[in-house]
Amino acid sequence: MEHKVNGQERKVPFGTFHGPSPGVGYSEGEGNFLERTMTVTKKPVRPAIHQALDAALGSCGSVFPAKGASTEQPRAAFLPSLVLAEALQFAIAKHGDQPRKGTTVPYVTHLLAVASLVGESGGSESEMVAALLHDAVEDGGGAPVLEEIRKVFGHEVATIVDGCTDDDSGAEKAPWLDRKRIYLQHLATAPLSVLRVACADKLHNASAIARDFRDQGPSVFQRFRGDREGTLWYYRSIARIFGALVLDEPGLDSGFRTMIRELRETVAGLEG
Repeated sequence: MEHKVNGQERKVPFGTFHGPSPGVGYSEGEGNFLERTMTVTKKPVRPAIHQALDAALGSCGSVFPAKGASTEQPRAAFLPSLVLAEALQFAIAKHGDQPRKGTTVPYVTHLLAVASLVGESGGSESEMVAALLHDAVEDGGGAPVLEEIRKVFGHEVATIVDGCTDDDSGAEKAPWLDRKRIYLQHLATAPLSVLRVACADKLHNASAIARDFRDQGPSVFQRFRGDREGTLWYYRSIARIFGALVLDEPGLDSGFRTMIRELRETVAGLEG
């Protein structure tokens, strides 16, 4: 067996090896399975983190003792199935190496974030699946993709995805402002399942814009077709519509209400 230490390789009898030492990794060789390649890894030196850690551990004595574990734990709202994994695989196939606008961040990160927001707000598995697929029609091939989704994931998921799509042509899109006006009008009568996914989508988009705005300043709006004024008008309108939804739907669940509040607060922050 070859043992690499400080860049030097040494032969070590295999029988003397009983497992990796701390800080040492090893992997199976492709040839003889008795061969292992070990590399000593040096731990990073992070003095600021160690100082913060010392301060945290030094103050833990003033913290009240933790409560004992509860004997009764609530059950999850639903038992997740492998259809979520299938939807993610489908989305990756449709979006490929597509990045987020103006960045090198893989687009799939947005889909995962939206699905997470839907689930955390109290959404169903079908709504989470639709969240993973909500841009597949617009970005992945148009109306034929919607029919593919209907065949693979069912009518309920396809209906939600269709409701979240503002252009299913799969080719040259209509003018930006026309598409956004039609989409806003559509939200007024959309079912709650569509609205939950749409709200999660816009919340994550607005949060990403707010984060990049803090980092890059007003230039962040140059990546959008509506530029600064158009983009702010659109998200301001979205926030206003979802705020009105709370008034029209007094029985709206608390998770959805919380997500709407976060959307409105995030959009308000963009205005500053």
